[in-house]
Amino acid sequence: MSIILSESEAKALLQKALSYSKADECVVNLLGEQRGNLRYARNEVSTSGSLINQNLSVQSAFGKKVGVASIDEFDDASIEKVVRRSEELARLAPENPEYVGVLGPQQYLKSNGFFDSTANITPATRAEAVAKSLQLTRDAKLTAAGFLQDNRGYSAMMNSKGLFAYYPSTNVNYSLTVRTEDGTGSGYVARGYSDFSKLDTAAATRIAIAKSRGSAGARALEPGKYTVILEPTAAAVLLENIFYSMDARSADEGRSFLSKTGGKTKLGEKIVDERVNIYSDPTHPELPASPWSDDGRAQEKVNWIENGVVKNLAYSRFWAQKQGVKAVPNPNNVIMAGGNQSLEDMIKSTQRGILVTKLWYIRSVDPQTLLLTGLTRDGTFYIENGKIKHPVKNFRFNESPIIMLNNLEALGKPERVVSTESETNYLIPPMKIREFTFTSLSDAV
Repeated sequence: MSIILSESEAKALLQKALSYSKADECVVNLLGEQRGNLRYARNEVSTSGSLINQNLSVQSAFGKKVGVASIDEFDDASIEKVVRRSEELARLAPENPEYVGVLGPQQYLKSNGFFDSTANITPATRAEAVAKSLQLTRDAKLTAAGFLQDNRGYSAMMNSKGLFAYYPSTNVNYSLTVRTEDGTGSGYVARGYSDFSKLDTAAATRIAIAKSRGSAGARALEPGKYTVILEPTAAAVLLENIFYSMDARSADEGRSFLSKTGGKTKLGEKIVDERVNIYSDPTHPELPASPWSDDGRAQEKVNWIENGVVKNLAYSRFWAQKQGVKAVPNPNNVIMAGGNQSLEDMIKSTQRGILVTKLWYIRSVDPQTLLLTGLTRDGTFYIENGKIKHPVKNFRFNESPIIMLNNLEALGKPERVVSTESETNYLIPPMKIREFTFTSLSDAV
């Protein structure tokens, strides 16, 4: 049997699993995926790998007693065995007071996240793409370390109330660090696409090469508050701390930056600059995502922050029932709208500032204000009178993305980026921020 099942094949397998169920309610989740990767370092390929995974997970419930079991063998005897096992575990389990039962059939939006160009990648395809990068770095007498990873697969679910969902998808992520021979200059680039034909490893490598050469011989600059221009890759690792924190329950219970004293939340309040618009849309052509959430709820286009105002929070079904509101699932993709400026336009309009191309080692300092700390890396540059003057030594920063988005000067055109912290893909614009706080210098390259 193929690892990647068609919709009809997945449906038949799920129906078979459900036919064995004796529980009050049953949910069966199914996934299959094939991954491949090519890693290189010191201008040489170091590893080539592949992974094949298939998994069937069964959740059985008797009243509010719930048990889950999973298996990776799909013959009839194994499927019946995993259903029985989930039922045994359910009978042994204590009652879950927050169990709300399964959903009936849902209507889902159409989202196209599966591309043959990515699904048909072979080891030779990866080798050819990486060879283009290696040729450039070898010719330039620079040192490259990169990682190319692609996956194709599907997920499907069905439950005892007749809900059925199926979504096939593909994705390719590429990241590259280029260092100068003496190790004093470093440049980084990351790209993510659903459609492999959009990935140009040579063009990406040229960007990393330029940053690597340009960042050599960095000078120390006094820490303090500066106007900064954040490339989308740098902005993403800060902004995703907002994206992951739009949860209603943590806000209601006083554990979030969206909490207010007295048990209230900031829903409906303006918390950032009015130019900030953050939304999710599973049908977005540049960032397609599954049109259903883990529990089977339909994903819709949702405005989370609109013109700086908190418009929606994510509610589990349990918490939504408790609060008497609509259950809004956590998003499967996140997009931040932008403006029309290019990165070059932002640099030209900056009298004195710093261009940050990458941030890393992000850690939370204060969840209530979303205060974060971390370091710049792989190319940080001083801007004077609208031009990049010279590279500067890396900084440690202490900054909250909420404060940052209140100090917004300009937004550029959104780009699909890969977070260096979570490896999640987003659509994020470059942004110009005033009074960004750098607290100390770092000798790391």
